[in-house]
Amino acid sequence: MTFGINTFLFVSPFTNESVSLFPKFKQWGFDAVEIALEDPSHIDAAFVKKALDDNGLVCGSVCAAMGPDRDLRGNEEQQQNSVNYIKGVLDTMVTLGCPVLIGPLYSSVGRAEPVERDAYKKQWATVAGHLKSLAEYAASLNKKLAIEPLNRYETDFINTADQAIQMANDVNHPALLVHLDSYHMNIEEKDSAKAIRKAGNKLGHFHACGCDRGTPGNDHINWTEIAAALKDIQYDGSIVIESFLTDVKVIAKAASIWRDFEPSQEDIAVKGVQFLRSVLS
Repeated sequence: MTFGINTFLFVSPFTNESVSLFPKFKQWGFDAVEIALEDPSHIDAAFVKKALDDNGLVCGSVCAAMGPDRDLRGNEEQQQNSVNYIKGVLDTMVTLGCPVLIGPLYSSVGRAEPVERDAYKKQWATVAGHLKSLAEYAASLNKKLAIEPLNRYETDFINTADQAIQMANDVNHPALLVHLDSYHMNIEEKDSAKAIRKAGNKLGHFHACGCDRGTPGNDHINWTEIAAALKDIQYDGSIVIESFLTDVKVIAKAASIWRDFEPSQEDIAVKGVQFLRSVLS
């Protein structure tokens, strides 16, 4: 198990200059970096990989940025944009040495609206078809995809572990896994630990952040139960802090962060990773 930090807490977009964060990440106690890659053209992957190596870090995951123009259930242009973007990121991950692309790969974040049952079924089939071909492409590069349920305010499509598991089952490809996030589970799941156990060996990634998007451990989430569930399924992937403050304005607006609920970015990172190591190691 490795412990990582998502770069959205500090910067958007992530560029070559952002590698200046890496010495701090290592000093604070992280093994891995989750690079939020808004566009593959923003980085020289070989340059970023060298910076990771120089600081004793790995790129444990790449976080997809699914904006309004990227939607596997949208119009034809949005669908093609998504496919091109995801394939481009997967290609970049080869150089980064990164094993998994994570996030709500199925739709643009913020698309949340009532959908009639028949329309939803059509969207589901469209997304499943795309994810099947993308999983095949990922497998050809020895990479994986992990789809993340988001809360009801950020998507109407996949909100729960059950739905993500169903999509993975329908696609039925070993390169397509499930990504769970403690923040979203706190809103949508009846029992987060049960959801983790249900995901079982399909769990390919895990985001750990507080119930308010703050520091894991400085909140009301039952981390002891979550830790027990992760151990029960023998999860050995990355545990990544994905928290936000108001410092990065574009991300704060996208995630509805209107106030600073923790003292600083560093405070979230340092106290968060110390807590996670204490409860999960």
